[in-house]
Order: sequence, then C-alpha cells, then structure tokens
Amino acid sequence: MVVVDHLLREPTLLAVPFFILFIVIELVALRVLETDDDAPRYAGHTGRDSAASLSMGVGSVVVNLGARALALVLYTALYAVTPLRLDPRQWWTWVVVLLAVDFLWYSYHRSSHRVRVLWAMHQAHHSSEKFNYTTALRQKWNPWGELLFWVPLPLLGVPPWMIFFAFSLNLIYQFWVHTETIPKLWRPFELVFNTPSHHRVHHASDTKYLDRNYGGILIVWDRLFGTFAEEEERPTYGLTHPVTTFNPFRLQYGEFVAMLRQVRSAKGWRERLGYVFAPPGWSPER
Repeated sequence: MVVVDHLLREPTLLAVPFFILFIVIELVALRVLETDDDAPRYAGHTGRDSAASLSMGVGSVVVNLGARALALVLYTALYAVTPLRLDPRQWWTWVVVLLAVDFLWYSYHRSSHRVRVLWAMHQAHHSSEKFNYTTALRQKWNPWGELLFWVPLPLLGVPPWMIFFAFSLNLIYQFWVHTETIPKLWRPFELVFNTPSHHRVHHASDTKYLDRNYGGILIVWDRLFGTFAEEEERPTYGLTHPVTTFNPFRLQYGEFVAMLRQVRSAKGWRERLGYVFAPPGWSPER
C-alpha cells in the first residue's frame, strides 16, 4: 500500500490532459503557420510518426509504473539506513531537491549520449525526424539507467516520494520545449532555462549540434560544463543513422540488438567492453 500511495503522487499522469491539449493546439498552429512557401521551416506531424510516438508514450507509462515501484523499494531501504533527513515542509528543501534532480538529470542525460548501453535505452526518444509535442511523449521503455542516477538522493536524506515528485516536475517542464512553433525567447530567460530553441539543437543530427544542450529545466549546466550550443540554422532532426520503421518495439530495442550482435562478433574483452561502454559509433579501429 505504501508503494501504491507514493505512485499515486505522480503529477505526470495528472498532466496528460494538458499534454493532449497542447498537441491539438500545436497542430492548429502548424496549420495556420505553415504555407507552401515556408513549409521547410517546420518538421510538422505525420500520422504514422505521431502514432508511433504516442504508442511509445503509453508504453512508457506502463513500464515506468513497474520500474518506479521497484526503485521506490530500493530508495526506501537506502533512506532507512542513513541518518540524514531533509524536511519537505521547508521551502528551501524543495529548492535544493529540484536543483539536485536537475543536475542529476543533466549528468544522466549526458552519460546516455556518451555510453553505448545507456544510449541504447535513450535513443528511442531521438528516433523521430519530426519535432513536435508528440515527440516529447516518445519516451523510452528502459528507465533503469536514470533510476540508478537518483540513488545518491535517498542517501542524502531526500524522502523517496519527493524524488519521484521532483523528477516528474522536471519531465513536465521538458514537454513544452519540444516544438518548432515557439521561437527564441527573452534573452535572460534563454540564458538560464532550457527552451524550445535550446532543445531543438539537442534533437538535431547535424554535426555542429551533436551532443549538446542536455539540460532539463536549467541550461546553466550546459553553459558551465561546455556542452552548450546556440541554435543558428534550423536543425535536421533524428538519428545520424536514420531508422526506417515506425514499429515501437524495433525503435525501443533495435539498438540493443545491434549492440549485442557486435559484442558476439567481438575479438576479445576489450572490444566487447568497448561496444557496451564506449560512446555510440565506437569501433576497435578508432
């Protein structure tokens, strides 16, 4: 019952009607904004692509309920053995936890682009050549990597339910940055926060934009650690090796299959470990 009670404190599920509303608003906006002369400015929507994104979103809700239940048991055990306690009734606790969750998201997100096995989990989110609010729902069915990144929080005295609540707020914020219909915003806001302009860069497959702008709510982590790139020309979206399927299972697990094939054909442990833990695209010759 404790696990169920904590899972019910999941604001992401409460936000679903608003996600649907904004998808509809974006569709209307694209219809109004897009003309034959400026159509290349927008990636827009296609039925099969958006359907794949939405089905992956539904699948992620189901998977995450189970994964987070297991993680909650682990976090509760870790929270029980530490003498540290942060009081969620204090406003500053929320500030600290939201900042910590956002920094850990940046750390996980950056790692998921630089470690092959984490990339195999994450790449499904980048597989669309469109960039719209349905893309925001094209979520992975393999959340294990990010859940491990939250392990320090219960050890530092953050109540387990608070971890999930703060992380859900982080994800809800990230929904609105998945659109081409919002241009660059007020410069001071762009300096501090993740915005649609910054996140368009992150979803690009152009060489100049690769592995940039990992921030969740704040873009300051990218500015501090040298992973920031300004949006200049319109990005090309998708993977550097485009997928040719809308099958959600192939989109979710195709990279795992490719990785395992390379591991099986590897010559020695150095190659095996490289195919799993080196950056995507690694080969023994490099």
